[in-house]
Amino acid sequence: MMARILDWFGFGSRAEVDQHHASYVHGHDHQTHTHGVVDPSIATTTKGIWAIKWSFLILAATAALQLFVVFFSDSVALLADTIHNIGDAGTAIPLWIAFALARKRPTETFTYGYGRVEDFAGLAIVLIIFFSALVAGYEAIDRLFHPRPVVHLGWLAAAGVIGFLGNEAVAAFRISVGRQINSAALVADGYHARTDGLTSLAVVLGAVGVWAGFALADPIIGLIITAVILGIVWQSGKAVLTRMLDGVEPHIVRELRHAAEHAPGVADVGAVRARWLGHRLYAEMSVALDPALPLASASKIVAQVQEHARSHVPALATLTVEVLPEAREVTGRLAEVEID
Repeated sequence: MMARILDWFGFGSRAEVDQHHASYVHGHDHQTHTHGVVDPSIATTTKGIWAIKWSFLILAATAALQLFVVFFSDSVALLADTIHNIGDAGTAIPLWIAFALARKRPTETFTYGYGRVEDFAGLAIVLIIFFSALVAGYEAIDRLFHPRPVVHLGWLAAAGVIGFLGNEAVAAFRISVGRQINSAALVADGYHARTDGLTSLAVVLGAVGVWAGFALADPIIGLIITAVILGIVWQSGKAVLTRMLDGVEPHIVRELRHAAEHAPGVADVGAVRARWLGHRLYAEMSVALDPALPLASASKIVAQVQEHARSHVPALATLTVEVLPEAREVTGRLAEVEID
């Protein structure tokens, strides 16, 4: 049944997903919540994908119910919160695209495959949220100068509560699954969803303010939520563009270097480079061998570097090692290792 569901969403068969199964990146000490960027500790596990799928369904349903109320309540605060929830749900889109295209084989033109499409999908999500936030902000500012009555306050408050409950359900679900698969990223996303629920409760506060006779409560809450969304857009935009420009998190380079330094026979580690293609990591490094070892030992040492690197960075797809027999400045041979 799970295989059918994964295939229906374009995630491939269960066997295809299971081959990417791995634990969370060792030593990952910092998490940020970004729309359009899927952490590899989630994307490479069956339960992680399952959590993303159900989170998408819950938040999409929540946003749909809120959007329905937006049309007849004329609340800009609820409009802003709906955009926020749509943005959270949209995180699943680059994952869906990445797995749909991951089944396509590399070609003579696209020799690395189509993983980069995930970054473009993430950028598209960030831009859509940005322009939607501008619309919500414009409506809120316009409402400050040209007040219009907000109606159906009971339904408006109910929509805010629905937003809170939807985010809380996603929070509890992500935290639970994240702890099961030891994914700090998914747990962090869960706590972020719990924080997002507070913005939905702000909609309820706005409805109460309007009910109490303070008509500007709704546009003020709308502006506050819009500011929160723009902050997320800034953070997410930086993350997406960093990946598109072949940037990686500094801890990944440290982990790769640490893995090589602890391989027997490695005397020194030179340059270490890495880049993301979708949610798979491609890296290269140069290592200096112990001068006392024969050059014939290079292949065995590279295999040990591979093993250590994979244990430290499970998302690693390919590692290219430049073997330097005596010192970093000596040009050695290239040994490419494909990590399945």
